[in-house]
Amino acid sequence: MITFLHFKGALNKASLKYISLCFIICVAFAGSAAASSTKTLRADTIADSVQLKHRFINNEFDDIYTQNLRLSVGGNDYFNPVKTQLTADLAPNFIMYSTPKSRFFAVFTPRVKIRLLAARGAPVKSPSFMPGATVFFRVNEDTYNPKFFSFGYSHHSNGVRGPSLNPDGSFNRDSGKFTTNFYTLTYYMGKRTDKKDLVINRYDNLGLEVHAGLFNLGLSEGLKGHYGFIRVNGSRMYNFDKAYDDPLEKGKKIYKNWQRLQFDFTYIADKYDNYSATDLKKRLNVSLKYYYSFPFMQGTALMVGGGYRGQDDYNQFFEDSYGFVTIGLAANLSMGFHQR
Repeated sequence: MITFLHFKGALNKASLKYISLCFIICVAFAGSAAASSTKTLRADTIADSVQLKHRFINNEFDDIYTQNLRLSVGGNDYFNPVKTQLTADLAPNFIMYSTPKSRFFAVFTPRVKIRLLAARGAPVKSPSFMPGATVFFRVNEDTYNPKFFSFGYSHHSNGVRGPSLNPDGSFNRDSGKFTTNFYTLTYYMGKRTDKKDLVINRYDNLGLEVHAGLFNLGLSEGLKGHYGFIRVNGSRMYNFDKAYDDPLEKGKKIYKNWQRLQFDFTYIADKYDNYSATDLKKRLNVSLKYYYSFPFMQGTALMVGGGYRGQDDYNQFFEDSYGFVTIGLAANLSMGFHQR
């Protein structure tokens, strides 16, 4: 009897030690699993946070790209050597790729320039067809000091099939064919300043424009040596967004584009017609334009400006050099059908 009790006590002690060891192992395993699960959860949370941050930044840059798209303008230019009744530079921007998942943004712009001449019958002499595509991509993540590039391809022609040159070798401005193709690479820098009821966005850009005619490709007869195939383009633009009282919700403010001031220049860098590098009268195009939008205008503004064209950008009229004043309306025709 004593032996049995002694064996039973020994068995109970062994069992207790075994059970305790198993419990310790289970607790340790559970703690390790919990720690691992916590680490995994924390890593997933951080990854989600980083992804959300990048998507927010990409979305903000998409708006910045849109601000830098070409505007459509219509009105008239004055002091041109060829008098006009109406001029228009129509640039509807069809947004082809825009998503918070990517830093890239792509747009197709079937640009058309038209001049209605001040002559009998008000003819439109050979409009400039300038369709092109542009891809934007950011190189930093600071939406208050954005930095980004654009790469574009454009075609420029007048849709005419007549001989480009007259029998005497001069350019056929009446019915002559004009064609050139070019590529652009542009670098942009911006700065945003927030004030009471006002947001100011400043954008500067500098880019290189290279025409395929430099390599005897995609050009009409006679342009070689007479047309600028390498150009340096630049711009500075101030965009002012003003706070207005929301007409639908009392006490709420909404921001709308109020004013814009934009300076543009182009310098022809390659050799043409024996003009020297410092002959700015034939190499430099400059313009300064001011836009004002009333609260009741939706994406439209009054526009007034002026400048100088050392080489006219209107197809076969490129030999003309002159100062001009322009007055009209401007609109941002961006075809971006986003869900709201």
